[in-house]
Amino acid sequence: QVQLVESGGGSVQAGGSLRLSCQASRSIDGYYCMGWFRQVPGKEREGVASIEFGGTTSYTDSVKGRFTISEDNAKNILYLQMDSLKPEDAAMYYCATRFFRYDGSCLTSSAMDAWGKGTLVTVSS
Repeated sequence: QVQLVESGGGSVQAGGSLRLSCQASRSIDGYYCMGWFRQVPGKEREGVASIEFGGTTSYTDSVKGRFTISEDNAKNILYLQMDSLKPEDAAMYYCATRFFRYDGSCLTSSAMDAWGKGTLVTVSS
């Protein structure tokens, strides 16, 4: 199974930017989709952004226009560029993958079959 390691989290002021990275232990070519999720204590894990084989991207409404998901297949890295950060974006961010084709949304955490351990993002007002 692929190993995923997130990095790039940190503490920023509202309005600032961060770029998260997710390094996969092997080629991400052929995966049906990859995504970023976030979770705060006491709440369910939320799908933030996903990218499917072929490049189709999806975003949860609250981050549309501010976050951008992308991948570098040559380096086996998934990115999440986060701009105009808000205090409500603060969370632990996780990278996840799904190998097999799926007819549902890749923003659904139960659809994913491999997870990283997360990177923490804090946003001060």
